[in-house]
Amino acid sequence: MKTRNSFRPAHKSEMTLPADFSMPDAPLGMGTPFDDDKLHEECGVFGIFGHQDAAAHTALGLHALQHRGQESAGIVSYDGNRFNTHRNLGLVGDIFGSEKVMESLKGSSAIGHNRYSTTGETLVRNVQPLFAEFAFGGLAIAHNGNLTNALTLRRELVNRGSIFHSTTDSEVLIHMISTSWANTVTNRIVDALQGVEGAYSLVGLAENVMYGVRDPLGGRPLVMGRIDGATILTSETCALDIIGAEYVRDIEPGELVIIDESGVQSLRPFAAAKSRLCIFEYIYFARPDSVVEGLSVYEARKKIGAQLAIESPVEADIVVPVPDSGNPAAMGYAEQSGIPFELGIIRNHYVGRTFIEPTDSIRHLGVKLKHNANRSYIEGKRVILVDDSIVRGTTSTKIVEMVRAAGAAEVHMRIASPPTMHSCHYGVDTPDSDKLVAANLDLEGLRKHIGVESLAYISMDGLYKAMGQENGRDPATPHYCDACFSGEYPIALSDLDSGAGTAQLSLLAEQNG
Repeated sequence: MKTRNSFRPAHKSEMTLPADFSMPDAPLGMGTPFDDDKLHEECGVFGIFGHQDAAAHTALGLHALQHRGQESAGIVSYDGNRFNTHRNLGLVGDIFGSEKVMESLKGSSAIGHNRYSTTGETLVRNVQPLFAEFAFGGLAIAHNGNLTNALTLRRELVNRGSIFHSTTDSEVLIHMISTSWANTVTNRIVDALQGVEGAYSLVGLAENVMYGVRDPLGGRPLVMGRIDGATILTSETCALDIIGAEYVRDIEPGELVIIDESGVQSLRPFAAAKSRLCIFEYIYFARPDSVVEGLSVYEARKKIGAQLAIESPVEADIVVPVPDSGNPAAMGYAEQSGIPFELGIIRNHYVGRTFIEPTDSIRHLGVKLKHNANRSYIEGKRVILVDDSIVRGTTSTKIVEMVRAAGAAEVHMRIASPPTMHSCHYGVDTPDSDKLVAANLDLEGLRKHIGVESLAYISMDGLYKAMGQENGRDPATPHYCDACFSGEYPIALSDLDSGAGTAQLSLLAEQNG
């Protein structure tokens, strides 16, 4: 476990934001300029084996997982003779809304992927699942997470003659499998996985067999389901619900499952290790209607809000969530405090990612396009705003300005996570620490920056207690990965430590569309 220090000014009493502290422009049409003040999960995966409507179920599953990635989506199916694929940039409904497209994805097995990039640019060639032909036949892979030694491995592979076509770390797995000397497909996959580091879950599709695996610490979720005798692997249980599938179990950390016509086989190719699921699955990433490792996400968020009310009470008239991710925590805060819960901010769900070109003038209106104050419930009231996190602080500041403009007498902010002070290197899109507002300002400085009467985060122990850890966070062996709060990284950061960094190797430009 490694602890890394974030950027901090020398004198906390004089803390100011760096001169270059700003929100970068989102690429036109690929990510909204209104969502850059949140952490983003990299991907969602879905696979099904043994169903006549495999591709259709996969598309529906990806639709349920749309929140995990909005840049691109793809499906690869296998019909017993050949692999069929369709991949593109955009949302699932736009990509797979055509009857012609769906008819082309024949077969009784399929895997799919939603992408939000943390490594690799937003290009068609980076859209997953990735597919390659091997001596043993075709293999498609859909990968969620981040390999922390991908650049090191990639350079070694290139020096040995490998030719890369994408700029994603996922393609490293393809080449590791290709160059393995193991005698079976399964053994090649195991051999490749034992050479990589990181937090990941993946599904793979070969001829008449589907694979699923989680990294040894279980940093990224993966669950198994069943429908009409077919077996499903997916990132969250909500993707099972949408097609009426039955939840079977979570794939365990370090487990590799092999699914074919004979059933499900489980292997343990890694040394045993204590689970360290990403704690942000419960705070923000997972859908509230999902169950992650036996814990209801919705219930966890309500309990986090209740714990926040116990730790940081304040006299007020109403509790207002920053929608939609702040809703359950705000409900928990209201129930615990006895202060009425009100939808004091209304979210416009129809602001598309390509709604309008994000010029400076439009970007300034970003929060107003997405959120509007419910004036009749806010005017003259002492308001508690509850949100899941503060990353750059840009959205929080504008939300507070909007609530004050609606006539709020006081504004207090409560955050359902500890301060985000460190970058994630395990598949979550986070700025460098010098762009994280909590790493640059103390609590009082941040309160003034956002413009509220009071500001409080849930404590680390409180967060763990809300999620069933009665004694709070065990500093020796924490139950979750909380590196973005603690700076303690449970998985080696080989690329970063070696100086390889996170820069992309490929400089090839590609026309989107």
